[in-house]
Amino acid sequence: MTSVALVDDHELLRTGLAAIINSFDGYKVIMQAGNGKEFIDNLKNVKQPDIVLLDITMPLMDGFETAEWIKNNLSGTRVLVLSMLENDIAIIRMLKSGARGYLLKDSKPKTFKQALDNIRDTGYFVNDLISDKLMHYISNEDSFLNKTSPAGALNENEIQFLQLICSDKTYKEIAEEMCISPRTIDTYRDNLFKKLDIKTRVGLAIFAIKHGIIEI
Repeated sequence: MTSVALVDDHELLRTGLAAIINSFDGYKVIMQAGNGKEFIDNLKNVKQPDIVLLDITMPLMDGFETAEWIKNNLSGTRVLVLSMLENDIAIIRMLKSGARGYLLKDSKPKTFKQALDNIRDTGYFVNDLISDKLMHYISNEDSFLNKTSPAGALNENEIQFLQLICSDKTYKEIAEEMCISPRTIDTYRDNLFKKLDIKTRVGLAIFAIKHGIIEI
């Protein structure tokens, strides 16, 4: 039986999710919490969950802080993000914090079940927000990592750009920090897309994280 903890500040949503999860064969919700602090406190009374279904926007201790805490303290627990936020910055931050998948709250029950199964069986959930190739960059089992790292072919400006990509800065703000024009930033981005065979900002950030260009 795969144990699941729900961490979301919307009680009505948690109740509905718990009913759905408990209806899935092989899954059981063992804890519900309204934020990360409550989740940590509740661990005194229940066993460590196999999967934490985690929201991002919560009071007291949000999803970013909670995922980071789980990564550092619960090595056997896998985090699946369930959020309304659909943007590169949120996805990048959650992946940096140890999340294994990212799902939107308006997803269909069939997709939700698939996400849980993938997290349980393979350790990761891959969807349109995070392509299969990009998830490989953060998987220690990816054979790509055993090859010569393409990071060695990057110039100094490209490396600085990749470091800034992992922040919450906009492309315009990155251009200002690098003292170059927004058009030049677009050129850096497009060249890296081609050079690294990556298609999104999330992918560039994951590449930078996995190849030590920026430390988590």
